Amino acid sequence: MPKAPLGGAERRREFPTIGLEPALQRLFSTFPNGWPGVGLLLLRLCLGLRVIYIEIVSLSVKPSEPITLLQGLIAVTGGFFLLAGLWTPIIGALLAVDEFWIGSSFYLSHRTDTVTPIFLAVLCASLAMLGPGAWSIDARLFGRRRLYRDRNRGSRPSS
Repeated sequence: MPKAPLGGAERRREFPTIGLEPALQRLFSTFPNGWPGVGLLLLRLCLGLRVIYIEIVSLSVKPSEPITLLQGLIAVTGGFFLLAGLWTPIIGALLAVDEFWIGSSFYLSHRTDTVTPIFLAVLCASLAMLGPGAWSIDARLFGRRRLYRDRNRGSRPSS
């Protein structure tokens, strides 16, 4: 094994698994655990609950245009996906576009605040860039895996 440059301690080399993992795993270098993972979990939960709450309240007012109904349904569905941590980069980007669309929409007859959807769009984009964390369905489906090579496999039997 190669020696570390300082102290002469051995370091363990892990074999990369690029090419064998699903495409979602390649979007993130890690699925953080510990405090960073807890932070991403809290961000996902709070953002998902807030998006769902705001859109259910706005949909209960009986939207006057079909566009507002579409915007609300996209947001509510995306909020549930964020809660579960499923397809986080795709859903986060979709919700960022949807919330920006809601904030800049002309169909804001029942809304008075345009800053909140823009703020939620920025948070959704940030979550799409950071990833889901270790406590998510994405981590279970697409998380890091180690490959172990069988050194005896493929060798000729000794007779």
